[in-house]
Order: sequence, then C-alpha cells, then structure tokens
Amino acid sequence: MKKDLPENIVEDIAIAVVLEKETPEFKSWNVYLVNLKDQPIETVLVSSKGYGIKDGQDVKTSILRHSIGDLGGKGYALIEAIDEQVFGLTNEYWLSYYINGDIYDKKFIFLPESIVESNLIRIPVVNKPGVMIG
Repeated sequence: MKKDLPENIVEDIAIAVVLEKETPEFKSWNVYLVNLKDQPIETVLVSSKGYGIKDGQDVKTSILRHSIGDLGGKGYALIEAIDEQVFGLTNEYWLSYYINGDIYDKKFIFLPESIVESNLIRIPVVNKPGVMIG
C-alpha cells in the first residue's frame, strides 16, 4: 500500500532547462539533471513529456524515458535536448533515484511560458544560463 512506503523527501536535486548556444537566428536548449548534494545518487531514471493546448488543439508529446545511471555529488547529466516550440506547453519530468538503497522520486513541472529570458539565472554546477526547478 502507498501508506506503507517511506516518505523520502527529494532535496538538493534540480531539473534545469539550459541555454547552450545562441546566435541571432537560433537558440540551442538542453535539459539537465543537477545534483547539488555532496553525495552521489544512483540508478537515476527520468521520464519526460509535454502537454497542453497549442493553436486551440490539445497537444501531447511522446513520453521519453531516460536512464542516467549514477550521478556523482555536485554533478550534472544531460537528460535531453528541448525545442523552443514546446516552451508553450507544460513540460513534466518525473525523476527517481536511490541513495543508500532508499528510493526517492519527484515530479518537476515547467509551466507554459515559464522558460523565458526574464526567468533565466546562472544554473549552479552547470554554470550556464537557464531556468531551474529544485
């Protein structure tokens, strides 16, 4: 039963949409998992999907599943490239990982139009501009 599962709280872990390259004609974006902990996380899995309304139509992207493996303390890992065309959708990332045999999971949600220039910060560890949810 769900009530029997431990309530392991995800802390010091973030998902960031990072601006990799920018030219006058084009911007390149990637999504990263950022481990702000000093200790590693193990057997990391991330699923991603987008959904919402675009041009008056319900839109759903494919669900993508990513196996990251282990991620060291104060490290980061590329999850996927992301196209600016989906910034108007809700972009959801479901993360699960282990620490010392205990499982942790959390859903990270970037709301429509939250990935905009006015929300950019310097992403810790990655050291590039982006939008981060922790």
